[in-house]
Amino acid sequence: MSEISREILSVGDLNRAIAASLEDRFDTVWVSGEISNFKAYDSGHWYFSLKDEEGQIRCVMFRGRNGQVGFMPQSGDLVEVSANLGLYVPRGDIQLTIQTLRRAGMGGLYEAFLKLKAKLAKEGLFDEERKREIPTHPRSIGIITSPQAAALKDVLSTLARRAPHIPIVIYPTLVQGPDAPAGIISALKAAEKENAVDVILLVRGGGGIEDLWAFNDEQLAYAIAQSPIPIVSGVGHETDFTIADFVSDLRAPTPTGAAELAAPRKDQMLQELDAIIQALLQRINQRVEREAQTLDQLALRLSHALPNPDRMREQIQGWQQRLNQAWSVRMESWKRNQTHYQSQLEMLNPQRTLERGYAVILSKEKDQLHAVRDPEELISNSEYLVRLADGSARIEIGKIKR
Repeated sequence: MSEISREILSVGDLNRAIAASLEDRFDTVWVSGEISNFKAYDSGHWYFSLKDEEGQIRCVMFRGRNGQVGFMPQSGDLVEVSANLGLYVPRGDIQLTIQTLRRAGMGGLYEAFLKLKAKLAKEGLFDEERKREIPTHPRSIGIITSPQAAALKDVLSTLARRAPHIPIVIYPTLVQGPDAPAGIISALKAAEKENAVDVILLVRGGGGIEDLWAFNDEQLAYAIAQSPIPIVSGVGHETDFTIADFVSDLRAPTPTGAAELAAPRKDQMLQELDAIIQALLQRINQRVEREAQTLDQLALRLSHALPNPDRMREQIQGWQQRLNQAWSVRMESWKRNQTHYQSQLEMLNPQRTLERGYAVILSKEKDQLHAVRDPEELISNSEYLVRLADGSARIEIGKIKR
């Protein structure tokens, strides 16, 4: 066959032929590698490359598939993917269209996670309709975590800053290892039995899937779903997802975020109280004005209906005086109550405590100040910040006697 008689293909036809050949030649393949140039578009689709020491290949994972991944991949992550091999015709690039994605080496755990997640979702444990509302003004807050966890310090610091007036109850437990799920369930039962808190924070710092595996326990999921006390989960980092996150009444991206979601800010509460007082006073004034207008109308009717208007006017004046006195007494009572409530709020001001002669010793850890509550925390030849009513001073403790 001469060169002239050969069929001449367009670039698009050639690329489509190559794509069809690849699709016929390869079934679903499993590939492992390191993520590179990861991008998540507004459409919800993910685009990146998989690479190793010998090469790389482009990848795409569409929104309908990546919603089941359970974490947000990042460049540098080692992953395993199940994908179809094909060719993107417009550019002529060979690419993997990914169906599933999991962390490398965690295939068994990840598959167990997806299987349990699907089972519990089918049973309705993740449905929004069954989740309890988080109280906006809790009377007390419970925390379930390890006493040695760094997350506990962050949570306590956040709660002390936002809502120092709210009591805290800590239910200690293991949060990692084979005994952790039973310990967390026991802590939940203890909180339910005591009935001393209005909301529970279930928190733990970040880690790998194996570190957070205690929060993927099936029995723990049922215990969270059956808890009569609303639960806010703050497990791991923002990109970490566990079964406990899905079944809890509210998921926070971090332990600190859980504390922020559960505790109202003190200044916001004071603003709300002031708004309530103003609304109450406005309602009272409106009621007084309505009643005064009604009284004027009745007085006018009486002046025309009764034979002795002068006597009736005197009676009306007496009634008006009594009504004004009654409203004055009521207003004074409301004002006293307002003053009482304001004084109670003022008593909660930490500055008043300092003005009575107390002081706060603050130490610095990880660029954050926290109050020293235990003498055992004091360290010789260390610098501390002492906060007094009229200012603060830095001191160095030379010798400690306990």
